Amino acid sequence: MLIPDPKYLNPGDNAWQLTAATFVGLQSIPGLAILYGGIVKKKWAVNSAMMAFYAFAIVLVSWVLFGFSMGFGHPLNLGHGILSGIVGVPHPVLSSLTVQKQASIPLLKGLMPAFRFPQSSLIYFQFVFAAITPIILAGAVLGRMNFKAWMIFVPVWSTLVYSVNAFMLWGGGWLAQLGAVDYSGGYVIHVAAGISGFVAAAVVGPRLSKDRSDANPNNLIMALAGAGILWLGWNGFNGGDPYFANADAAVAVLNTNLATALALISWASLDLWFGKKVSLGGAINGMICGLVAITPAAGYVNGYGALMIGVLAGVVPWMSMRWLPRVRWFSRVDDTLGVFHTHYVAGALGGLATGLLADPHMLEYLGIKGPGVSVTGLLYGNPHQFYVQLFALGVITAYDGLMTWGILKVIGSFIALRETEPRLMVGDMAVHGESVGLRDLDDIEDDDDEAEVSRLG
Repeated sequence: MLIPDPKYLNPGDNAWQLTAATFVGLQSIPGLAILYGGIVKKKWAVNSAMMAFYAFAIVLVSWVLFGFSMGFGHPLNLGHGILSGIVGVPHPVLSSLTVQKQASIPLLKGLMPAFRFPQSSLIYFQFVFAAITPIILAGAVLGRMNFKAWMIFVPVWSTLVYSVNAFMLWGGGWLAQLGAVDYSGGYVIHVAAGISGFVAAAVVGPRLSKDRSDANPNNLIMALAGAGILWLGWNGFNGGDPYFANADAAVAVLNTNLATALALISWASLDLWFGKKVSLGGAINGMICGLVAITPAAGYVNGYGALMIGVLAGVVPWMSMRWLPRVRWFSRVDDTLGVFHTHYVAGALGGLATGLLADPHMLEYLGIKGPGVSVTGLLYGNPHQFYVQLFALGVITAYDGLMTWGILKVIGSFIALRETEPRLMVGDMAVHGESVGLRDLDDIEDDDDEAEVSRLG
């Protein structure tokens, strides 16, 4: 017996939404897991990949139990004004009545066309964004964070930080009501991961001095494979966020690749001009900065705007990565992969650029009232958009930084945030009992260190 699809369902929109979600999921597993495993020292390859692998799994569980409803559900009544637009009411989204009904975001009803796919598609699509955010954050604390502490930190952080960000900007909450926009996660994902990663790196403490001074990647080609998955997976990241398989989705994909290419070229050119050599690791950083910077603007800017964002994304984070570490207090924080520069700086740049460059002729989707829904930047006559983008950046930065500090301090009161020194000397074999293969002599500490690790368990 054939059961017809519900009348609201559009097979093309639903197929694209699920495909885009899968692209984004591939960015985490295996994309970032491979990238991290190749970019760190060999003795931390398994641990780095495992941090990503675990985060992807635990976020899915917490997401369907309460995270999604906190980010995209009915507002939790915490009082009047601002407090009523902070977060949604937490509850599971697992019943047949929930997952099979037409997808919707309560506070956005009447402001955009009705979704043409089921709630299960929206839940999964938003999950992969929630999952990749703590995985990006992990890049700042690789090579020393206690894995047991990480297992606790991820679901708590995703609940108290990510879901709140998502509601305020995407779920129709406070910042969205002020007019702030974030096309696909420049603030919700990248600024959040960048500032939270930096705070986490400061609280957890640095790697061993030997690991900091000798931090050469163990397999750059493997890292490049992960970076390639990340780049092409971003087509789903930005192409899926209009929620329709429409013209704006296609523009967002084109803008994403254009800005990324320009950022990579700009970064490589600066490396060649000032360092006399083009670095593959540097090119990967440039690529990531381009992807991040175009994310909040992808469907709001035209091609010229994407070109400008791409060039800026290659130049500004390149400068911050070289100059900010000269600031004394900044240099004390050991941000392993420079997540602050590649995600916070690039994400903030893209969010502010949206306030400047958003073209009102770029229609995100056909509107219920009027010809369509669009965003107008300062250069097109709307200075308010830039100011509200700046304000939203400040709110996300302050809230996420302080909340991350608080979460880690609470977790640290009953479990060590940092691995013990003997375990840090050995790496994967001490933490997970396995490694990527035979280790080089330079990766192995003396027998006394391994004996001490065995004694401590």
